[in-house]
Amino acid sequence: MKKDQKHITLLSTKDLSIGYRADKAILSDLNLDLQAGRLTCLLGPNGCGKSTLLNVLSSGMKPLKGRVALKQKNIQDFSAKALAKTLSMVYTENLAPGNLTAYALVSLGRFPYTGWMGRLSTEDEQTIQRAMQRTGMLSLANRHVGELSDGERQKVMIARALVQDTELMFLDEPTAHLDHPNRLEVFDMLKRLAEQDGKGILLTTHDLDMALHHADKLWLVTPKGSIVSGMPEDLVLNGSLAKTFERDHIAFDYDRGGLRKVKNSTGKSFALTGDQPGVQWLKKALERNDLKIEQEATLKIIAKFKNQQWHFHFQEQIFNTLEKLINHIKYEI
Repeated sequence: MKKDQKHITLLSTKDLSIGYRADKAILSDLNLDLQAGRLTCLLGPNGCGKSTLLNVLSSGMKPLKGRVALKQKNIQDFSAKALAKTLSMVYTENLAPGNLTAYALVSLGRFPYTGWMGRLSTEDEQTIQRAMQRTGMLSLANRHVGELSDGERQKVMIARALVQDTELMFLDEPTAHLDHPNRLEVFDMLKRLAEQDGKGILLTTHDLDMALHHADKLWLVTPKGSIVSGMPEDLVLNGSLAKTFERDHIAFDYDRGGLRKVKNSTGKSFALTGDQPGVQWLKKALERNDLKIEQEATLKIIAKFKNQQWHFHFQEQIFNTLEKLINHIKYEI
């Protein structure tokens, strides 16, 4: 992305309120902005209005109050064709017919640029191939969509949005049905597209861990029906993430950067020393089993990596797995 493209505001809202009834807004007084070259993640509980907000921001629904500006122009004033050249959408549940090939599905994204007969030019064909290559799907171009895995199908949908050649891209829960490696691939891909192509990308997600590690900015839906916006690390440090997600017995873990169940640790305390990452995973195992960790504790566990194997030293005994150590602590002492 060129330096002069950084921080250009592509979309903004002014005093925006959204909902389905004029007397009952779901979210209100929203003053937000989406910038070129940044990946923004919208987080919040089910039913808080995330998908409704995407619908309003993409001109699929009128706001109750306020304004959505796309490139400093009221989004409601855009024609459908002009909007399709500026903003592309990827819906998780919008699954394509299985009788289409991946290539045919991606080619549908060129609809704003083709004539009424839908004929693809040489430039269109090159754009489609580039999009499929960038999403890692070019080798599967002739496969039918119904034969693809969930992760492959989602990448095809992203490729279809890419060939629209838009400055903004919205995705609604793009990793909802994917396993961890595929979620990581999709987030990495979107981060790369934002940085390299200068796209403004907004996605809704429940994956707090992925959002914290990839997003340039977070939009957090608060329990009061507003949105707090900021860089992930700032929202951690100022307590916004904790306030948004903490519930009875659920707390934000500042060390791990995620949510955890609050448990009342009882019994003995342990001091941990030794080699990493053994100490770190020893700590996780103890915490998961409600065992306290204190630096000054008299009971000490030492993690050592020797001869390509982990050893955990405790009370003159050596355990070669954490399972054996934890069972000994819980049931034998």
